[in-house]
Amino acid sequence: MSEDELSQAELFDVFSNARRRMAVRFLKERNGTCDLAPLVEQVAAWENDVPPDEVTRAQRRRVYISLYQTHLPMLEEHGIVDWDPEAHLIELLHGPATFEPYLDRHPEDGREWHRTYGMLSIVGAIGLVLAWLSIGPLSAAATPVLAVALSGAFFIVATVQRVSRAGYGPVWSTR
Repeated sequence: MSEDELSQAELFDVFSNARRRMAVRFLKERNGTCDLAPLVEQVAAWENDVPPDEVTRAQRRRVYISLYQTHLPMLEEHGIVDWDPEAHLIELLHGPATFEPYLDRHPEDGREWHRTYGMLSIVGAIGLVLAWLSIGPLSAAATPVLAVALSGAFFIVATVQRVSRAGYGPVWSTR
């Protein structure tokens, strides 16, 4: 199946499962090909939030069974991977960028942007009300300047958010 034959609905269905997303993400990190054992180890580690060398046998077994019986066959059926169950080899069939919008983006690294926008909105609303009422140093003449400044601030925050989520690297660290 070619890239063009993968409908968006099919991709959403396939990537609705976290293990399938993790499997494709791991394959991307491994230049599109790997053996089943390291894939199982890494997926189990991600799921249990532990380093790969601390994954228990039970955790590994749970992941192995579901990948082997369900997830890898489904990824192969949709033409996303070539899966050889005999040799335990998996190969990603499309360029890594094809599936990027459907994969997890390390949510723990993200900012809570709704709070940034909310605070900017509150500060802006207070500033506009004060300017409208001519309270303090703000006067009605300052309202257009304040509105332009707030619009610029929203544009800058939106740009920073977009760049940080697009994977161009962190704009600043939140840690």
